[in-house]
Amino acid sequence: MHRQGLSGVAARLANLRRRLLDADQRGFGSFRPEGAVRGRALVAHELAALLLPPGAPAPVWHNNLGEAVAMRDTLLGLGFAVDVISRERRRFRPRHRYDLFVGARQNFTRIAAALDPGCIKVAHLDTAHWLASNAAVFAREVALRDRRGVAIDSHKFIGINRAIEAADYATLIGNGFDYATYAFAGKPVFQVPNPAAVTYPFPEAKDFAAARRRFLWIGSQGFVHKGLDLVLEAFARMPNHHLTVCGPLDAEPAFVAAFRRELFETPNIETLGWVDIASPAFAGLLARTVALVYPSAAEACCGTVVNSMQAGLIPLVSRESGVDVDEGFGMIVGDTVAAVEAAVRALAARPPAELAAMARSAWTVARATYSREAYRAAFGAAIARIVAEHPTPGFAGFVRMPDAGRAGRRPALRAV
Repeated sequence: MHRQGLSGVAARLANLRRRLLDADQRGFGSFRPEGAVRGRALVAHELAALLLPPGAPAPVWHNNLGEAVAMRDTLLGLGFAVDVISRERRRFRPRHRYDLFVGARQNFTRIAAALDPGCIKVAHLDTAHWLASNAAVFAREVALRDRRGVAIDSHKFIGINRAIEAADYATLIGNGFDYATYAFAGKPVFQVPNPAAVTYPFPEAKDFAAARRRFLWIGSQGFVHKGLDLVLEAFARMPNHHLTVCGPLDAEPAFVAAFRRELFETPNIETLGWVDIASPAFAGLLARTVALVYPSAAEACCGTVVNSMQAGLIPLVSRESGVDVDEGFGMIVGDTVAAVEAAVRALAARPPAELAAMARSAWTVARATYSREAYRAAFGAAIARIVAEHPTPGFAGFVRMPDAGRAGRRPALRAV
């Protein structure tokens, strides 16, 4: 009897939790364009910035918050009445007949199945394909195990996502690496930029002679996924080069235990933990740092890279970060400790004037390419073309956006 009573309480608590989660996912917003309505669109994305009370400050903890706002505003500008729901919403009963659906992540197929067959369905892809991403991260974790004799679960597992198969078209925040992971589906994919969460003025007063040996790694959970293990090991071998680490250390105790010496006992490595990228303290850190080092295993136009370029940091990144760089403002970094070390040493050896020029080019490219204005232009052009040419489009494969700010430049140097 006592055991049955506990079971009943547990069941009621589980049911309450489900109801609370459902309530969290039932957020709904409806917006109308200023002029005539040409159709109705449904957007499934992050809701935090879309349903703010009047006067509330816009959140900046992730680039996708600003992106969701830019997506809605673009569709309104195209004449669509726009309804917005959470991309995490598992249950959705359409209130209207929709002409267009744009949705992100795993629930795309579930939501799309509830819509009219004539609705144009556009998957918004903001990761590498789940199979490619998870395989790449597991490979990094295996390499770490073989290198240091420790097995760490240090990644954000991307759940099975059949959106590309269920969609008519897709928009992709990412580069050719990311597109290649989706090409098997044979769907037209439009490249769009990742709008930066924050912008900064160019650091005119930065002393590049003093900053040229000071580097930054910043990222969220998934430290092995995002290459922090490689970066720590590389800087442990370079006592004359300084690294600052910013990330949620409490979220990965196994990683912290494995890299305690590098994180807390290595004089040239400073570990700050999680930081607010809009804070004066972070602005001060940027002012004395020359570059971001970010050899991620798989991303879709990584927000960390975009935000850092907006601050005038030179990107030393993997191609798999989803951000294309060239030798005018960055370097492509390989996926080994030696490759990271070689890239850091090569950049730090450059003259301060050359570093200043690279930093300004990175900032200029970020301003031209990774802004909400650039996003609205690219996303708007993609949707306008999709709507105009559906169901017999005159495009296929990967439809790249113009290389704003990068004309005439050469591919980035690769450190291997």
